[in-house]
Amino acid sequence: MTSSNFFQLSQETTSALAANKPVVALESTVIAHGLPRPQNLETARRLEQIVREQGATPATIAALKGKLCVGLDAGQLEHLATSAEIKKLSTRDLAIAAAHEWDGATTVASTMWIAHRAGIKVFATGGIGGVHRRTLPDVSADLPELARTPMIVVCSGAKIVLDLPSTREWLETYGITVVGYGCDEMPAFYSRQSGLPADLRCDTPEEVVTLFRTQRELGVAGALLVTVPVPVESEIPRDTLNRILDQSLRDAEQSKITGRDLTPFLLARMARLSEGATLGANIALLENNARVAGLIAAALSAP
Repeated sequence: MTSSNFFQLSQETTSALAANKPVVALESTVIAHGLPRPQNLETARRLEQIVREQGATPATIAALKGKLCVGLDAGQLEHLATSAEIKKLSTRDLAIAAAHEWDGATTVASTMWIAHRAGIKVFATGGIGGVHRRTLPDVSADLPELARTPMIVVCSGAKIVLDLPSTREWLETYGITVVGYGCDEMPAFYSRQSGLPADLRCDTPEEVVTLFRTQRELGVAGALLVTVPVPVESEIPRDTLNRILDQSLRDAEQSKITGRDLTPFLLARMARLSEGATLGANIALLENNARVAGLIAAALSAP
């Protein structure tokens, strides 16, 4: 049983959940570590607005003074976006953060862990973590959390800097159903195509909800991964994407960047090399995923 002593739900979130109204969880690592200033705060506010426009309540999640906060106010969002003291928290770090009263931004894995225990069933993010590009096995904590947490996760596939075929294989091995939302293959973050098939195509929120409810009735463990392509107008051409990714990987190797610092480094480096094009694509897919998640949450709460 999870103790409620460490959880702090906003009044808006509490009221929405009690009334069975749609709620969408949002992560905070993208605010504190994923996007540059001032776009990080602007995007955080915009994502919440987009969720509201679909008739759902946004619940951005973070750890503040050791409390696992579900639903943040304007001042808390700004603190996450501007403070240099925000730690990056995966699931393994939550107990440490609570015990030591840290301020921290939650990853996909820890956001799922908190959201599920708060009673939220839909979560929107940009891209999930996955299997890294190296000989030594390095698997993001996002993947095992997806395998054991029953909720709908809306994303644009795994981040492009990862080993996408190995990540897709991992999802298959551990029984995580991958839905292509309006597409037949799992998107590749900045690119609409990966060559990796989805398990099923869904074209409406209602189709996603039907599948999710069936999973729950069958007792299938794990998340339903709903993958949404980046909007056409923001997609990065494949040749450009390959060129800047290869250069970014070389730069990371030369700088000996590893571990949890690697993905943020690569994404930031790609943004510089593309003169902001990948940053624009990142924000566009975040906004689109928030919209789709809001629609799915509304359909899930419909009588």
